[in-house]
Amino acid sequence: MAQGRIQGVSEGSAQGGEEMKKIGEYTARGRLPETPAVHMISLFDGRFDTGYRIVGFKVALVDTDQVNVRQWIGKLATVDDLSHQWKWDNQNELAWAMYSDDSNTSTSPAYFSHWDEDALIIEDLFVYGSEGAGNNEAMNYEIKLEKYEFSDWKGALAMARDKQSE
Repeated sequence: MAQGRIQGVSEGSAQGGEEMKKIGEYTARGRLPETPAVHMISLFDGRFDTGYRIVGFKVALVDTDQVNVRQWIGKLATVDDLSHQWKWDNQNELAWAMYSDDSNTSTSPAYFSHWDEDALIIEDLFVYGSEGAGNNEAMNYEIKLEKYEFSDWKGALAMARDKQSE
């Protein structure tokens, strides 16, 4: 269902006084066959000194021949959350995206995408998707991540934050 590729990168950067070394890039693309749905992407490599940062998130329709007004809503979280609500105050929610299209007009589709640039993902990432009209339509997604190496304690703090409930 999801595909990905990792490319090696050797680049260091200082983040908040803590040295983090960028060691790769990862792109996950996939399709939720019907919505609402949640799909888990396992990112854990068995180490607590590596993790990912989100650098891009998009959602889009599957059937380009639709002649109706459609809206797809997506979010990324560190917990399995089948809720269509966007809760930016919830630390488990990391990214939000929307795609809207009215095939009956000549206007271009509308896109929205926002993510927490400081969030570190150590273990699992969950993709949630929903078609706004409740038609159980399939949804495409693309997630771009950068992989970093850092100290064990920074990874432990990120994992503790991931396990927090609302």
